[in-house]
Amino acid sequence: MRSCIINLWIVAALVVPVLLSLRSPRGETQTQTTSSFSDSSTFSLKLANGFGFYAVSFPFNQRIRDGSNLEYDFYRDTCPQAEGVVRSALTRIYFDHRDVAPALLRLFFHDCFIEGCDASLLLDENNGDRNRSVEKQAVPNQTLRGFDKIELIKEEVEQACPGIVSCADILALAARDSILLAGGPFYPVLTGRRDSHQSFFEEATDQIPRPDDNVTRTLNLFNLRGFNARETVSLLGGHNIGKIGCDFIQQRLYNFQGTGQPDPSIPLDFLRQMRLNCPDSKNSSTSIDEFTISKPVSSDFHSKMGMSYMQALSSSVSSGASFDTHYYQSLLRGRGLLFADQQLMAEQKTARLVSAYASDDGSTFRMDFARVMLKMSNLDVLTGLQGQVRVNCSLPVSS
Repeated sequence: MRSCIINLWIVAALVVPVLLSLRSPRGETQTQTTSSFSDSSTFSLKLANGFGFYAVSFPFNQRIRDGSNLEYDFYRDTCPQAEGVVRSALTRIYFDHRDVAPALLRLFFHDCFIEGCDASLLLDENNGDRNRSVEKQAVPNQTLRGFDKIELIKEEVEQACPGIVSCADILALAARDSILLAGGPFYPVLTGRRDSHQSFFEEATDQIPRPDDNVTRTLNLFNLRGFNARETVSLLGGHNIGKIGCDFIQQRLYNFQGTGQPDPSIPLDFLRQMRLNCPDSKNSSTSIDEFTISKPVSSDFHSKMGMSYMQALSSSVSSGASFDTHYYQSLLRGRGLLFADQQLMAEQKTARLVSAYASDDGSTFRMDFARVMLKMSNLDVLTGLQGQVRVNCSLPVSS
């Protein structure tokens, strides 16, 4: 009897957030909401609850991929414990390292944004050639953390099912579970991804969104991957967890666009607060590229100095759980940490979305974030006979 009750609680914990995430979005008219998914296909997912099945549908954009080769519970026959192993391993890591959630979310985003969710970011060599640069060496990726955590999870999965589960699937599952542990919404992750045998250094260098991008470039980069303005604004809401490293905001505070002065759009009280957290340094006059590339990559680099959006808002407005609307509330008050974030207020359509997400209890943002993370996780994946399944996430099978 006790085990039955526990199982019902587990099912409720999984099903209720999914059902909540499927409500019609608030903050825009029904016409706007419908058009967001007008070119989308739909797949159905059945979730067992002990008495029957809940049938729920999740739309995703056909401009990116058709989704026909990914499945829910892809490893049910070859490695049925796979998702449980990922979840339990990540849970142990999370309670020792709470900052793993934003680290894995950022790792997952940087992987998917360049040539799709194929674990190409994890490689230490390019197509078997150690002399060719890889994605993790690109300037935008040099402050990424969490590679070692993915390797730890992969080792446990390999012990359970050798050579079966791809690194791309492990990263997608770990990102979803870390968001859930951090208080974010649940969303289903389809599996069956394969790993790329090559890395994409040049593409990562040129196409990863930059902290000093204006709103036009940000929207264009996301649009090229099939994300509309609403989806872009909701994805950027992932900045509400974790810390923005000082290296990303140093120029904005001390040498904005080479002027030797701070960004004039930063409120003076907020500028003082930011400078207390990120004091001037001898590197403040260099460019973002130079500053970032001069830094060694280490597991604790990004956690030493910086600010969170919770800190940015705390002096003016109280905020609830970490995964809520304080990111958007900060932007409304001109207290965006990154120039690129604050730029969402520079264009009417994105400013309206920021206001909509900030105006309720967070349910609209959480719903949209769950939907767009599902869409992101299916971005240009390798399936079937494409790619490979790496035993070591940092090395292609050919090694």
